[in-house]
Amino acid sequence: MLYCLLDGHARTSTELGIIAEVSASTASVHLARLKDYQLVKVYAQGKHRYYSLKDSHVAQALEALSVVAGGSAAGFVPNTPSRLRAARTCYDHMAGEVAVALHDRIQELGWLQHAAPSDNLYELTRAGTEGLNRLGIDVDAVRSMRRRFAFACLDWSERRPHIGGALGAALLELALSRKWMTQDLEGRGLRLTDIGKREIALGKTASSKTASSKTAPVHAARGRLEPT
Repeated sequence: MLYCLLDGHARTSTELGIIAEVSASTASVHLARLKDYQLVKVYAQGKHRYYSLKDSHVAQALEALSVVAGGSAAGFVPNTPSRLRAARTCYDHMAGEVAVALHDRIQELGWLQHAAPSDNLYELTRAGTEGLNRLGIDVDAVRSMRRRFAFACLDWSERRPHIGGALGAALLELALSRKWMTQDLEGRGLRLTDIGKREIALGKTASSKTASSKTAPVHAARGRLEPT
């Protein structure tokens, strides 16, 4: 039930019970316990009660557990459906090949750096702040949110980091608003559009599973990431 809620959508106990293949009463008992442990929160609307993950920390823990459950890195073979491995949501930010490639691209641009050595928290460089502002992200507004600004969220299908936190959520919002990505009405699936492949040049990168170090430098211009 928790993994089902990773797409950021709230669901009723009946819906979650169907997904978990348990009775409605059993689902209610489990959800009550998950609420007691502060793993889920509940919204009451009329006679319905909707459950969602408590916050992004729970989502990150679930992603980390998926990595541990996958066994050693040496013998790692992804068993994630190819549709979700390519691109999906991880609570409120992007995950999958495309998200990892975007993380690598932003680092290649010199826009992103670790806040401190041996730390998984990220900070934007001056160039990164200027570039993302030009693309349409209000970096100051994102910084003012009462949550971590940006961190390396280990991707459970790729075993490499994508960008989580407020910045990760802002990047997903930007990608959807600019139609770089489309989102499934139900579930976690995302799809990289032709516009996205052209404007952020991730088509080749995502399909090859890693960002190429030989990719030409890019910069934000006219709302696009394009070669200099």
